[in-house]
Amino acid sequence: MAQRLVVIGADAAGMAAASQARRRRDRDDLEIVAFERGHFTSYSACGIPYWISGLVPERDQLIARAPETFRESFDIEVRLRHEVTAIDLDRREVVARDLERGGEVRAGFDILMYATGAEPTRPDWARGDVGGVFGMQTLDDGAALLEWLDADPAPRRAVVVGGGYIGVEMAEALIQRGLSVTLVERDEQPMSTVDPDMAELVVDAMRTLGMQIRTGLSVTGLEQRDGRVSAVVTEEGPIPADVVILGLGVRPNVALARAAGLPLGPSGGVRVDRRMRVPGVPGVWAAGDCVETLHRVSGMPVHVPLGTYANKQGRVAGINIGGGYATFAGVIGTAVTKVCDLEVGRTGLRERDAVAAGFEFVSVIAKSTNRAGYYPGARPMTVKLIAEKPSGRLLGAQIVGWSEAAKRIDTLAVALWNKMTVDDMTALDLGYAPPFAPVWDPVLIAARKAVDALAGSGR
Repeated sequence: MAQRLVVIGADAAGMAAASQARRRRDRDDLEIVAFERGHFTSYSACGIPYWISGLVPERDQLIARAPETFRESFDIEVRLRHEVTAIDLDRREVVARDLERGGEVRAGFDILMYATGAEPTRPDWARGDVGGVFGMQTLDDGAALLEWLDADPAPRRAVVVGGGYIGVEMAEALIQRGLSVTLVERDEQPMSTVDPDMAELVVDAMRTLGMQIRTGLSVTGLEQRDGRVSAVVTEEGPIPADVVILGLGVRPNVALARAAGLPLGPSGGVRVDRRMRVPGVPGVWAAGDCVETLHRVSGMPVHVPLGTYANKQGRVAGINIGGGYATFAGVIGTAVTKVCDLEVGRTGLRERDAVAAGFEFVSVIAKSTNRAGYYPGARPMTVKLIAEKPSGRLLGAQIVGWSEAAKRIDTLAVALWNKMTVDDMTALDLGYAPPFAPVWDPVLIAARKAVDALAGSGR
């Protein structure tokens, strides 16, 4: 008799797991049912800002695989608009609510894949029914925002609350649509994913786009007129707004897990082992933005919600569910974004992370260009390296620059992953040609500077 795999959440991690399990076990051996509360499966939430801006014209371009593909090509039953409301581990079943037709559905399972993702942080002042206030987590969120932006009269003033990746990317998207944009950040600088000295470069670029940046400022409420937002309220007075975007970050979506008694880690995510099994709960697996994982540099448990990790973790879980063997080796937090043409990349630890993990370190900033200085199109590039004392082991890196900046972070991520020292890095055999790099690549210049700083510190 076939076992049944029930998947909660039909996006990156959940459907990667389901697909991998299906490749190893046919329907006669494993029945697969996936529950998804939204309208779509396997889509790129990271692409939503580019859809909003118009750079990606059609919503369906962001969908990797539709439900029909999973049904017809993978023999996976996908139940859209079904929200799982409870997990009963004793009875080995989930309870779901049909959001379209009403009523309750129960489905037994032999194997459970928990892939609920993350949920946006939504403060109390944003929990009402005021029109024009949007989070940006799903394609449904993007569709609702576009409908609002295309309304008559069209919004003219936008306020983005929060200056992380989604906040910065959405602020740029709204500028490109012709709106006046103010970004409000509670901390002293937006882009806290990099150190303040590197974030300054990003803020300068944001201001050149015509964006207003208000830092060190908390939003405390909303003003409305006829049920529509008219301003955000701050400690320094109201800021007019016809549309408000929440970019306050996300947290693991673990309400179901907590209620079911699944173990949670100190970061708030579901605890899993290297194979993505939930320890102590036979037949239950978890992956994606809802789980906690190990940071390979700090050695500490972390929650890092990135699509790259969700897909990899889902694949690992699916291979194991299918009878194979795979492990997830942890994360180092490599990420890239852009503001207009300015590219931003980071990997490993920031200075405050290194302090929290107990490292002694040096940090250096090297300024160079993306190409040979004489070659047309050469633009500034700033590289920051953080290296452990006295070993010289690379702990983290950040890059801010124009063309060809962001993907250079991958070179540094490989060095970090393999525990290279900055001394080792000075000998890296990197490609050179005037259209692509100076004879001394910015990565090499920064590594040499870090070696000198270590020598000056007495290592």
